[in-house]
Amino acid sequence: MLPQKNNVAPIRNQIIIKVAQSFIKDRFKNADAIPSEIMPDGSFFYHASIDIDREIIKNIAMAVMGFSPADEEGKNKSLNEYGQEALKREKLLPSKLSVINVACQACMKQQHVVTNYCRGCVARPCQVNCPKGAISFTPENRAHINPDLCINCGICFNSCPYNAIIKVPVPCEDSCPVGAITKDEFGKEHIDAEKCISCGKCLRSCPFGAIVEPYQMIDVLKAIKDEGKKVAAMLAPAVVGQFGGTINNLIGAMKKLGFADVFEVAVGADITTEKEAAEFIERMEKGEKFMTTSCCPAYFRAAKTAIPEIAHYVSDTHTPMYYAAEQIKKEHPEYTTVFVGPCYAKRVEAESDPFVDYVITFEELGAMFEADEIDVATSPAEEFSEISCYQGRQFPVTGGVAGAVKSLVEGKAEIRPEMVDGLTKESLKLLKRYALKGCDNNMIEVMCCEGGCVAGPGCLAMPKKAAVAVGNYVKTGQDLKQKLESK
Repeated sequence: MLPQKNNVAPIRNQIIIKVAQSFIKDRFKNADAIPSEIMPDGSFFYHASIDIDREIIKNIAMAVMGFSPADEEGKNKSLNEYGQEALKREKLLPSKLSVINVACQACMKQQHVVTNYCRGCVARPCQVNCPKGAISFTPENRAHINPDLCINCGICFNSCPYNAIIKVPVPCEDSCPVGAITKDEFGKEHIDAEKCISCGKCLRSCPFGAIVEPYQMIDVLKAIKDEGKKVAAMLAPAVVGQFGGTINNLIGAMKKLGFADVFEVAVGADITTEKEAAEFIERMEKGEKFMTTSCCPAYFRAAKTAIPEIAHYVSDTHTPMYYAAEQIKKEHPEYTTVFVGPCYAKRVEAESDPFVDYVITFEELGAMFEADEIDVATSPAEEFSEISCYQGRQFPVTGGVAGAVKSLVEGKAEIRPEMVDGLTKESLKLLKRYALKGCDNNMIEVMCCEGGCVAGPGCLAMPKKAAVAVGNYVKTGQDLKQKLESK
């Protein structure tokens, strides 16, 4: 997967900001100018022409407005027309990742290639260990891989003492843990919606920014600015460290933006911790081998479609988003609820959550601030109406969920936690093996993104820096165990 710092991320962010500005300024009357504003005449262009770059920008802007470029291909509508449709839209389109055809470079099929660093050594571990006999040696004493026999297992790549064999991947396919991305007859990538778990790894991996997903930012802005609804924002605990200033400055900035109230999803995480601890104890008393814990809908989806063997071991407890939204709707049924978080998979979860109306990412929220000229760091500091405990605050970092549950289970049942830090093809195989053959530990925490939610595809801050900020915030929270015992 691409590192957080790359050229695609700021270009995408610039497009999101331009779309938000176009809404605020004139309700998309001049939206057709967005591609040329981002890529003016005389700009360096990345593809065959500046017109192709502008067409790609248009497609990304279309996705930011809430449409799927794959569904809209060939319709030849202007951005102004899409903007006007977005303003009239009453029902969200299904959340799904799709490929912008004009942006996809039809990368060559994944393969392993021998470079001129091959020394033709006597050991020849590449040839000896190849399970298909695909490696021979040329008269010049250099290894050669027969592409008709090669299965791209990577054994030769890992065996060569000179690192003379390289892997040439298809980044989006390589990053997908469930094999949902394949080429069509033209070599372009296609995402199988039935297999896709909406983890966003392909979106983060494509070096051309060719993969997008319909945003809900315009629907939220419309509810706040045009429809006069009372909109409540629910901030995921991974938000700490994503913006300038303090968490209290952020609350003030969001109210300045137009949110009627701002709630801490970590309060919902405390509820998840309490309920999941009770569920774990009950499962262990029944003699079950282990239980997996996760707040990630991408993992839940993978457990159903890719590794159904693990489904029985997945916790039945709802996510913090669910409990936070449920509590808000009970206390304020008139509120429109917006979950603000680090990933796209939460949009899919929200489609079946009766308490969540919209989901936006930190990236979208940042664009909204920029478009409305709001500086978070200088915004008035305000407080959450209900404050979370340290257990709920630690959910967005690897080990945080299991650690929170463990804090309530210790003394009541034996708990041996293990962390699966990132969903990959290998970690899915590991989970399947655990389901079939058992494992040494009885609490398995599964994080889709390596490092936790602070590394989600919708984040703004560097993951390690965000993790430090979350850690500092955790230290300021009270103990949920003591809070429950004092009731």
